[in-house]
Amino acid sequence: MLVLGIDTSCDDTSAGVVTGDLAILSNVVSSQDEVHTKFGGVVPELASRKHLENIIPIVDSALVKAGVALKEIDIIAVTKGPGLVGSLVAGISAAKAISLALQIPLLGVNHLEGHIASSLLTKNPPPPKFPFVALVVSGGHTSLYLVKKDGEGEGGTIEYVLKGQTLDDAAGEAFDKVAKLLNLGYPGGRLIEKAAALAHDAGWEGVTFPRAYLKKGSFDFSFSGVKTSVRNYIKASEKDGDLDDELKGRIAQGFQEAVVEVLAKKSISLVLTEGVDTLVVCGGVAANGRLREVIFEGAVEHDIRVVIPKRELCTDNGAMIGAVGVLRANEARLDNLSMNAISRLKI
Repeated sequence: MLVLGIDTSCDDTSAGVVTGDLAILSNVVSSQDEVHTKFGGVVPELASRKHLENIIPIVDSALVKAGVALKEIDIIAVTKGPGLVGSLVAGISAAKAISLALQIPLLGVNHLEGHIASSLLTKNPPPPKFPFVALVVSGGHTSLYLVKKDGEGEGGTIEYVLKGQTLDDAAGEAFDKVAKLLNLGYPGGRLIEKAAALAHDAGWEGVTFPRAYLKKGSFDFSFSGVKTSVRNYIKASEKDGDLDDELKGRIAQGFQEAVVEVLAKKSISLVLTEGVDTLVVCGGVAANGRLREVIFEGAVEHDIRVVIPKRELCTDNGAMIGAVGVLRANEARLDNLSMNAISRLKI
């Protein structure tokens, strides 16, 4: 089986080819960072226009790198939501056109399920075994799921039980907003991590910001408070003059620690509460090196196995959508052409 996965949920145009045994033959991603940097964030209309320009060349490139022809593809899997509607429509329209022209079965995929499925594409470490806890942490989402499978083999049904989610900003969104407050640029996640690492290496102590754990036993998240604390700290500091690189680094380090600590502690706590032995961390923020360090440190203490995909599989990509296509191959249909983009879509 060969599955072509397409993702245009936000500002990355991506396509990949995955085999029936979840081997990646190709995974091509075209970033729009250069387009949106000057605006300090993603501009939806510009994103959708770039997707229209990029989608066919990216699909062609994925096929060439995989060494397969379009007529050899068995299933086309495309993100139908959640995401930016204009961006989603660009990918869905291309997938529908290919499906109709070549009579290839089509499958609409939930973007969040794609992120979780990216953990199944890992070879080292080996993929997780069901059941497991998954932390999906990105620019638009911060959620904890208990992932279970009913039945064995390919016929089993996967169930995603939502156990916690952000009540306001997603973690990645908070990173972007704080980076903007510090005039670091876009995308914020990588720039905050870089500034924090430089501060740490220089021996500068991070500023202490509050951690929002909410009520006892809650697995929900809230990052608006720490973001507001950073804003207030910056305003107070600016009264004494412009922020220098040292203070920016100390703020970035302290903010990152506040977010990472809450993500790690709540995720590990849910693993222990549910009595499973594996934690999957996925989504764009899972590429953050400090988050990985803290997660692994906490997991070792409690003998928990952690699976985090390679960094290129953490950000939005077509291979993870193709992986869902493999898992849900029996749902692909030639008559799925009525499928529409859904900006807010639950698993």
